[in-house]
Amino acid sequence: MSDVYFISRRAKAGKGLVDKLRLLMDKASLMDVVEPKDLVALKLHFGERGNTGTLRPPFVGAVVDTVRKKEGKPFLTDTNTLYRGSRANAADHLDTAMENGYAYAVVKAPIVIADGLMGKDYRSIPIQGKHLQEVKIASAGLDADAMIVLSHFKGHELTGFGGAIKNLAMGLASRSGKLIQHSDVKPVVGKTCKSCAKCLPWCPVDAISMGEQAVIAGELCIGCGECTLTCPHKAIGINWKQETVLLQEKMAEYAYGAIQDKLKNRKIAFINFVTDVTPECDCCSWSDAPIVADIGILASFDPIALDQACYDLVNEAPGLLNNRIEDRDPAGARKGVDKFRVIHPNVDGTVQLQHGETMGLGNRSYNLIRLPE
Repeated sequence: MSDVYFISRRAKAGKGLVDKLRLLMDKASLMDVVEPKDLVALKLHFGERGNTGTLRPPFVGAVVDTVRKKEGKPFLTDTNTLYRGSRANAADHLDTAMENGYAYAVVKAPIVIADGLMGKDYRSIPIQGKHLQEVKIASAGLDADAMIVLSHFKGHELTGFGGAIKNLAMGLASRSGKLIQHSDVKPVVGKTCKSCAKCLPWCPVDAISMGEQAVIAGELCIGCGECTLTCPHKAIGINWKQETVLLQEKMAEYAYGAIQDKLKNRKIAFINFVTDVTPECDCCSWSDAPIVADIGILASFDPIALDQACYDLVNEAPGLLNNRIEDRDPAGARKGVDKFRVIHPNVDGTVQLQHGETMGLGNRSYNLIRLPE
């Protein structure tokens, strides 16, 4: 059983959420992973241009400051995206990160795109997985002496939810590594297609053509899933039952391969922000309304226990009105209902937790330590 530290969203004079984040890091002893002169990667998701659900820069700045007080050398990092968008190469990625508030003047740390200019700066790491025998991990993530993983906990259209596991798996994989994880997700165009062509610009390999309706060339498709998100008519679907299971299990194997040495040497810690719990990933160029009120911030040395605790807290909370849950099923807003299954009914997000535990990433059993208000 692993300890997970939790501090609530409630705030008052002298104890704002940034102050409480500093308290959380202290009580959880997170900075024990940092030694003087360590190059410390702060792994986060900078968010797509237009997304407003990403981590607020003052939170990141507080972590940077705490690392510097331990005489570490912090840098912010993420990897380039597989899909077309505002983060597919390092130049665009840096521009987007700064537009979203992660400029040096704000957070006091440089940004290093972990897999280089075009996503080709990586190393192959051997693992013994159910599906994979090696994973392709961005060099900067491997070369960092220590790592603090900062994750925005939210829903996800292909994996049910996204937290620390997804931040590690997709966020530290090279572009080719992302392709390997997504390769089993093959979308199919249904009869409701209106030939609006809005999916075309988002396909990174030009696998979609337009006739009376969209056609996806299966031999070209890499399974990134962007077309399923972009279609305004919900005309593009996926064989969810099988393919998202494979995706999540590969994610768990990638997450393990990315940090196995740091886990063994206790050079990695994790913080999840259960705020702005949106239905979809921050890779989207928009942010839909949150499904629950802001819950708080959690921290642990165990990414599985951390994600499990966040998952449970969201499902225990009452849902908000006027959001995706209400669109799907108003009864889904009740306490105790699995809200991620209401939003993404065909995806069981606990697969990543189960397989992550099997891989040795951590334990699903946890001891939740609630810090005082």
